[in-house]
Amino acid sequence: MTRIIGGIAGSRVLASPAKVTRPTSDRIRESIFNRLDALNLIENAKVLDLYAGTGALGLEAASRGAKQVVLVEQHKQALGGIIQNMKMIKAALLKEGVEVDLRAEGRSVQSFLNTSPAGFNLVFIDPPYELSNQELEGNLNSLVQWLEPEAVVVLERSSRSAAPSFPAEFNQDETKSYGDTEIYWLSVK
Repeated sequence: MTRIIGGIAGSRVLASPAKVTRPTSDRIRESIFNRLDALNLIENAKVLDLYAGTGALGLEAASRGAKQVVLVEQHKQALGGIIQNMKMIKAALLKEGVEVDLRAEGRSVQSFLNTSPAGFNLVFIDPPYELSNQELEGNLNSLVQWLEPEAVVVLERSSRSAAPSFPAEFNQDETKSYGDTEIYWLSVK
């Protein structure tokens, strides 16, 4: 069961199509968002959630004060869950008088990144673990033009995968292991 952990929509359970998504565990999401909160990076953020799955990362950011969230997911069943989750979160936020620009993009990450860039300052990338580092590195290279100065990118990978190479425009600030999961914290130079 995947749920929103904190903020206005906290404790709401998200739709998660079985065997289609691999949502980030509550424990890892809580750790990520505790750090983002401590760094004051969520309030009024423009968030991009790539390989969104259930939308848990982007919607968690919306619940905690992000002003814009774009969720990119190409799998039709997962996209249906994201749309359902967006409606639920948007309703919870509106009930409290909070408006957030929430949008879902039903296409591949690379296809999305090949469109006209917009400035984001917080990006979540949680691709399927079987995604090759070569494809991921292509995504990261295309992502650079979409980022505001000093943007933060949170990348989730399997700890069994080889570490990806990062474009020269990124600093690798930290890597944190959570069992089978590795979280890379990147920032724009």
